[in-house]
Amino acid sequence: MNDATPVGMPVRAGEAAPLAISVRGLVKHFGDVKAVDGIDLDVPRGMIFAILGPNGAGKTTLIRILATLQKPDAGSATIMDHDLAGAPQAVRGAIAMTGQFASLDEDLTGRENLIMLARLWGFAGRRAKDRADELLAAFDLSDAARKQVKSYSGGMRRRLDIAASLIVTPGVLFLDEPTTGLDPKARQGVWRMIRQLAHSGVTILLTTQYLEEADQLAARIAVIDHGRKIAEGTSRELKAAIGSGFLHVAVADPARLDEAEAILETRLAGPVQRSPEGAQLSIVAGTPKAANEALAALIAAGIELADFSMGSPSLDEVFFALTGQPLDEDEKEDAQ
Repeated sequence: MNDATPVGMPVRAGEAAPLAISVRGLVKHFGDVKAVDGIDLDVPRGMIFAILGPNGAGKTTLIRILATLQKPDAGSATIMDHDLAGAPQAVRGAIAMTGQFASLDEDLTGRENLIMLARLWGFAGRRAKDRADELLAAFDLSDAARKQVKSYSGGMRRRLDIAASLIVTPGVLFLDEPTTGLDPKARQGVWRMIRQLAHSGVTILLTTQYLEEADQLAARIAVIDHGRKIAEGTSRELKAAIGSGFLHVAVADPARLDEAEAILETRLAGPVQRSPEGAQLSIVAGTPKAANEALAALIAAGIELADFSMGSPSLDEVFFALTGQPLDEDEKEDAQ
């Protein structure tokens, strides 16, 4: 299996995969706002399962409910066969959670942090040290074990933070934005570590602002918007559901981008997505005939095209087609 292969535990033909997480009709209100609105989820054991959604969609609220940090207003869930409402302590014993920012003592060394946490989990002195050393080795941090955490790079801090959540190996690991703020090299290192955890049998529920991260890691992806699950499937299934007829247009004169966008939306009856640089417009065309007619309308309006093409959508374009907005990698989700 190469590093780009999403991870899920193998299941024999005809067998149903045992579930690590099962959610039915989960609801959570904050005043008049339904942060979570009737969500159903089934996550097999050993799978990396990603949850995507725009800012304020309810991703963090869902994770906090499943981690027993908030109570739902309706619905039910089981985590590793433990009922969320009836056996919250058993659920807590089966899970671990890592948030967006490291919860470490910066004045302690990496090893001292892990030993302290191991002692809090009930490990005896020698065993606490052994467990700390095991995790430092597993996450390629042995050389930095005796350095203060304040001297760690961003990637090292994230690896140490995730290692800290694994003092006791959980059945389910909740990863909330695990690579936020990391450079590409550090992000690749964390991805490698996440795959290794899933291969070892840990189920990972991942929320991320990086669509490439979900595309690379997740065996299945759920998209939520306004508290509702609006789509679920593999990356390939989600792309296929949108269709292969995605038209990409590069406009030569940036001053005419708005005009070109309006023509495409009128002709193809859908929202246009702009590339991060703003130079390329993308929209679902559906068929080559519809795309040709849209291109002809642009040319008739005297809009010069630097380039155009049709092809399968990226996961970013799938997300835009489903929600009508891009997943802004610079935004952070509200607490709800």
